[in-house]
Amino acid sequence: MKRGRSSRLIALFFLGWLLFSFPLLALWDRDLELFGLPLFPVGLFALWAGLIIVLALLMERGDP
Repeated sequence: MKRGRSSRLIALFFLGWLLFSFPLLALWDRDLELFGLPLFPVGLFALWAGLIIVLALLMERGDP
């Protein structure tokens, strides 16, 4: 693994850690609905899916 990719993976880890920390998760904890679903689980799964997509793109892309 090259240095550029590993530093991006570490940055992605810390971004995920920040996004799933309590103060930011508390922003999603409201009595609102999105397409008939509660906002909190929808927000959690959207963040989780976004991190997985970014990770997949990072791992599949060749190093510059």
